[in-house]
Amino acid sequence: MKHHTIVEILGDGISAELSESVHAVAEVLPLGLEFVEMDLSDTERERVGPTIYDRAEELMRRHRVAIKYPTATTRESPNKVLRDRCRFAVIHRPVCSIPGIDTHFTEHLDIDVVRVATGGTYDDAGRRIGPDTAVSLRVISRGPSKHAARFAFKQAMVRGTGVVSTSKWTIQRETDGFFEEIVDQVAEDYPSIEYRRELFDALLAGLIMHPSRYGVIVTPNEYGDFLSDAACGLIGSVGIGDSASYAFDDDGRVELAMFDPAGGSAPDIAGEDIANPCAALLAMANMLGHIGERDASRALREGLMAAVAEGSKTRDIRGELGTRAFTAEVIERLKARLAAGA
Repeated sequence: MKHHTIVEILGDGISAELSESVHAVAEVLPLGLEFVEMDLSDTERERVGPTIYDRAEELMRRHRVAIKYPTATTRESPNKVLRDRCRFAVIHRPVCSIPGIDTHFTEHLDIDVVRVATGGTYDDAGRRIGPDTAVSLRVISRGPSKHAARFAFKQAMVRGTGVVSTSKWTIQRETDGFFEEIVDQVAEDYPSIEYRRELFDALLAGLIMHPSRYGVIVTPNEYGDFLSDAACGLIGSVGIGDSASYAFDDDGRVELAMFDPAGGSAPDIAGEDIANPCAALLAMANMLGHIGERDASRALREGLMAAVAEGSKTRDIRGELGTRAFTAEVIERLKARLAAGA
């Protein structure tokens, strides 16, 4: 049996219930997952102070793989602190329609949003100029943009799809234009991959009208934030989207990886056994693939999809099951797939 050590970053709200679901799944996998806990809840951050992130960073650098649950943004955003400290350059958001979830959007969507994790306007809070004007600095950096582009093309090779880069380069000529130049340069190294640019506003419309035209989309920071949440809305809920953050060494190899559900901490339903663990389990499946456990990754993803398709759903997606009951349904189908593949 293979063994892997995973840093488990605990958070707030429904974090404990998502962790319980992940551990329940881990117990039936034919591999050993050792979880090293790191409590980043708001209570613990207030108790320890800023040095708590020293410990979090040290654990993540030592073990190189983490799964994180939602954390409340109070004095600071833990997501941003970890992103800065660990030098995460790329955020990957796979978004795929799940049969069995009723939505207003009736087309099938299956995209990978590859987002530059830094820069844009998110790194600068801006400043006031007099009483009636405010400005902020927009930043595009070569390194993270290049990492995002390479990640996108490699993902397209795995999927057998093309790559679309998107921004507003006709308006933000220097910043978005620089991003597009970098993607163009990377594209030259992947001549067999279909590649095109689309303006961001046109892409939003195109994604709704012709979703089959899109596979992997690479984009600067805030565009990727908007796009991934909008895409999750199309498939039924922001709460069913998972996310992965990657840091790279100087040779472009993944140095650190963190996997997490994209939704928030949902304090209003914490402890009530009604949280949807889909995103956390999809993040777990993505993590399993990253550490080389592809059969387990596929079995978990397929088991989850089958559970939902067969009517096993939590309340937020028009079902009746609680968190534990839904997890049990996923585990039942996961076991069947693991047995069939044995």
